[in-house]
Amino acid sequence: MKLPQPGRFFRRRSRTAVRVEPSRLTARDTLAEAFAGVLQRPARSALTALGTVLGVGTFVAVLGLTATTSSQIDSRFNLLTATEVTVEDIAQERNEFAGPGFPADADARVEGLGGVRHAGVYYSVRLDAAAGGVRAAPVGGAAGAGERADVVAASPGALRAAVPRLSQGRLYDEYHSGTKQRVALLGSSIAARLGITTLDTRPAVFIGDEPFTVIGIIQDVERKAELLLSVVVPRTTAEDIWGPHEGAGTTMLIATDVGAAQQVAGLAPTALRPDHPEYLKAVPPPDPRTLRTGVTSDLEQLFLILAGICLVIGAVGIANTTLVAVLERTGEIGLRRALGARGRHITTQFLAESGALGTLGGLVGTSLGTLTVVGVAVIRDWTPVVHPATVVTAPLLGMVTGLLAGLYPAWRAARIQPAEALRR
Repeated sequence: MKLPQPGRFFRRRSRTAVRVEPSRLTARDTLAEAFAGVLQRPARSALTALGTVLGVGTFVAVLGLTATTSSQIDSRFNLLTATEVTVEDIAQERNEFAGPGFPADADARVEGLGGVRHAGVYYSVRLDAAAGGVRAAPVGGAAGAGERADVVAASPGALRAAVPRLSQGRLYDEYHSGTKQRVALLGSSIAARLGITTLDTRPAVFIGDEPFTVIGIIQDVERKAELLLSVVVPRTTAEDIWGPHEGAGTTMLIATDVGAAQQVAGLAPTALRPDHPEYLKAVPPPDPRTLRTGVTSDLEQLFLILAGICLVIGAVGIANTTLVAVLERTGEIGLRRALGARGRHITTQFLAESGALGTLGGLVGTSLGTLTVVGVAVIRDWTPVVHPATVVTAPLLGMVTGLLAGLYPAWRAARIQPAEALRR
């Protein structure tokens, strides 16, 4: 038998040797492994994804409720703020020898302007400290255990412009003002402090030593909420008893039609004082869009911080669970490495698991956040507003959170050596 020449055998074997293909991990296998790892321990996976659910749900709810309330802010500004003009008396600032800036017929002059619904002058009455405050009896201490109640002198037009809602009685009118009747309206808070709960007994209050018949109790107002804490008397009556009010503090409240506020603010000083319009300062309503932008920005910043905190908590939960899974599955990782799995395959597998947890949490959180917006809108009788971009972005935010949370555990798993893992 002829022996082969040296080197020929090896050359021949090298020609017939089978080439071993490197191991590969397809996208389908990666997803299958990821969902298998998640579903292997469903309870723990659900608790892990809860942080992401809360974070993404808060994110969607914040943006949705902010957009929903912004539309409501627009309508409320149009009905109240955008139809309110105030005119301030600054006569003493312009000329120290000038008298009151508002004439006696101020209400009629402004109500004659186009677009004005109601207008009237009001101011806080300065009472002498020795007058004894407001009492429900001719003698006794002041209301509220020694606290002094605010007394507001207001014309009938100012009352109508404030849009009050009475629990009992009625408002005083031009007859009471023209004849300087000693009548008073009580805010609900001061009425409770004075112990006046009904008008059937025709109660009276004493401002200092001056008696006033209570003809109404104000339950609520749309403008000038301070009236709920005050005793309101006719302006002419207050001037007859305590003299004309001079100096700063006298204000006219004007309720206008929608869209007429800016025009009325420009015409009111001239209509009131054609000789010295500079004695009066008209304050038009703020731009609803600017005010809405400020409110919306504040809400978004406040609640997005809360959503970010929830997302961080969710990321920590996912990272912790993924790291525990790496430690528990050390033997499995070693076996995979021994059968040919590369380090990047192990990294991809655990990143896919953490990403799947984040995505599931994002989907559930998006659904809960959207339901929250719709539920609040239904309860408040609003129109729910949720931007499509928010709904699309929220699950992606959950997935990104899961991927970032899984970076370190996946890197840790890829560094496990097969021999070391199989010895455990």
